[in-house]
Amino acid sequence: MGKVKIKKADVWIDMTPMSDVMVLLLTFFMLTSTFVKNEAVKVNTPGSVSEIKVPETEVLQILVDKDGKIFIGLDKPGYMQEMLDNFKSSVSNLNLVPAQEKNFIGLASFGTPVAEMSNVLKHEASEINELQKNMGIPTDSINGGMSEFQMWVDAARNASFGSDMKIAIKADAATPYKVVKKMMSELQDMSENRYYLITSLKKEGE
Repeated sequence: MGKVKIKKADVWIDMTPMSDVMVLLLTFFMLTSTFVKNEAVKVNTPGSVSEIKVPETEVLQILVDKDGKIFIGLDKPGYMQEMLDNFKSSVSNLNLVPAQEKNFIGLASFGTPVAEMSNVLKHEASEINELQKNMGIPTDSINGGMSEFQMWVDAARNASFGSDMKIAIKADAATPYKVVKKMMSELQDMSENRYYLITSLKKEGE
């Protein structure tokens, strides 16, 4: 008896809905992703068992490297621009061209003396970080008044978000205590008595 041949039917799957889902997911991740900028210096924070989270927006981050050099940064380019504008209004000898200002607001953190700002900001971001890592913002008062560090903090809190500004300090585990103490004293002189200390999370008993 002969075999009965079964006719094979082609299987067709409509992939249009799958393509739509993939495009939507891609769009979602593109719109919600944030790009991490390179900080001016690498800081190895001390360990802590505290699990309090630092706010993600409207935060003035103060970096202190192991040599005690201070850098500051804000979480949005618009805030960096406002801080720079406020700082320039209090410093008479700081003249920056638009290209230098663009380089400034694109940085994750910044830390040079006023006298060096114009020269440093002529370079690209990667070069700026290399140049400024050996500088830092001075904490010595100017003619008995505010220090450059205090002027930057004041410029940040006078920006549009200033009433909601939080301060987060990220110091290296090897930073000399006297440097951190002096910086905190300068913040206290400005009535800035509340701030977050950024640490690395570790388990109890480690």
